[in-house]
Amino acid sequence: MQRNPFHPGELEAQRQAKAGDVASWAGGFIRDRMPDQHREFFSALPFLVVAGGDRLGRTWVTIVEGPDRFVGSPDPRSLVIAAKLSDQDPLAEALVPGAAVGVLGIETATRRRNRVNGLIRASQTGFAIEVQQSFGNCPQYIREREWHRVSGNAAAVARVSSGLDADQRALITAADTLFVGSGSHGLGGARSFDGYDASHRGGPPGFVKIAEDGTLHIPDFAGNQFFNTIGNLLREPSMGIVIVEFTTGRLLHITGRARIDWAPEGRNDVNALRMIEVTVDEVVDRPAALALRWRARSSLRRLKVVAKVKENYRISSFFLVPDNGAALEPFVPGQHLPIELDIPGQLGRIMRSYSLSGVPGAATYRISVKLENSGIASRFLHSEVGVGSTIEARAPSGDFVIPGGIDPLVLVSVGVGITPMLSLMHAAVAVEPGRQVWFIHGAHDGRNHAFRAEVEAFSAAHPNIKQRIFYSKPTAMDELGPQFDAKGRITAADLLALKAGAKAHFMLCGPAQFLAEVRTGLERLGVLEGQIHCETFGPTK
Repeated sequence: MQRNPFHPGELEAQRQAKAGDVASWAGGFIRDRMPDQHREFFSALPFLVVAGGDRLGRTWVTIVEGPDRFVGSPDPRSLVIAAKLSDQDPLAEALVPGAAVGVLGIETATRRRNRVNGLIRASQTGFAIEVQQSFGNCPQYIREREWHRVSGNAAAVARVSSGLDADQRALITAADTLFVGSGSHGLGGARSFDGYDASHRGGPPGFVKIAEDGTLHIPDFAGNQFFNTIGNLLREPSMGIVIVEFTTGRLLHITGRARIDWAPEGRNDVNALRMIEVTVDEVVDRPAALALRWRARSSLRRLKVVAKVKENYRISSFFLVPDNGAALEPFVPGQHLPIELDIPGQLGRIMRSYSLSGVPGAATYRISVKLENSGIASRFLHSEVGVGSTIEARAPSGDFVIPGGIDPLVLVSVGVGITPMLSLMHAAVAVEPGRQVWFIHGAHDGRNHAFRAEVEAFSAAHPNIKQRIFYSKPTAMDELGPQFDAKGRITAADLLALKAGAKAHFMLCGPAQFLAEVRTGLERLGVLEGQIHCETFGPTK
């Protein structure tokens, strides 16, 4: 049985949100060490988001930057940061040995993000962190940006106040990104240490509202169901926020007290499930605090829908070409296409990313979208977007791509998680025609099984591709013919029974619970962490 990784506040938040028994599977995501993939990820970052508490017990969040490779990980339970905070940073005196911190690593160009919680340890070059928890996060609501450094950056003197002035209010209401911090102390349960969490909140510009009295209203959208931040705030209302002015390196730090409105009336965003209301206690405004600068990763291009195909009763594919006749930008199989939609009645543009499910090098992009009852974007695409319609998109991105070499591949998907696997399947054969590929897919039943004919035809034409289909609840009609290979859900034992070999790479795509259970099972059965590659999709599309 997996351990419960959550403290009582988080469990209470999950209960109030009716998230189900998250603790029964989330242990597969929340570890007491960093896998090698996370260690390499942190070591390549130009900045970290760090949350902690000052000597008065107030929670703050900051950005720590440094030169290339300023973050190191000498072992799976350690991060070493070769940087020191400015004296004007509200956490400058807090990062002392024994202090608890939460760290968020975020790669703005690809939207990858991972979190670490732990304790400060001394280091000659800056500070080190003894890792207590490590886990990945859903990449929703992150706007892709590229970064660069400026030379001769001269930070101005920080301004400290007890409230927000007009300029600071303008910065907040224009922001599409916040970094937030919260803490839990002495709660018992799964955690044996006093901890902090650093996290990300994003949305269209203007998603944060400021009341006349200066209270911040931050919408809480559908996420990974862990409720780390809200769970902390239910027990300890102290909350930190930092906002980056990406073009100038300015940091606006805020500390305050939060309350959770579980059923906000007249909320500023109809997509918000809850509202975090923050009473501001202190503000530290630091112009040009960072030498880093950011800009949008790529410009938007207008794409025209040239075909729309219904793959099953809930999934439709959209075939896209540039509306100006230009060539498509190439993509790496497994990547996604970030799109932006203007949907009537919505606050700002709706940003989503959908896996590219088509053949690499084709004359069109193909994205395949599952209709979700609560999905603002998916409902709009299914009902309003057809042949001749245009949408705006940025360049393909993402790093869920085929490992190099000729080692066997096991492509494992559930539901709409099949979409990147289609592209990966085609690419695997094109790059290494003799590479052994297993295509394993799980669906509820035949009615929910999309792309069946495409995969069957391709595997029939390529003997090195083997297919195995699981239906969790097959219908009587499914039982009459050879519609599937096994009844039930895909397990790690099922995958190892394929006998793909000790060097096989397992590529998994599906909902978080599926990924957690299968990845944990594979590791317990001896598969190395570096041979397991995961891609999750968000709860709403």
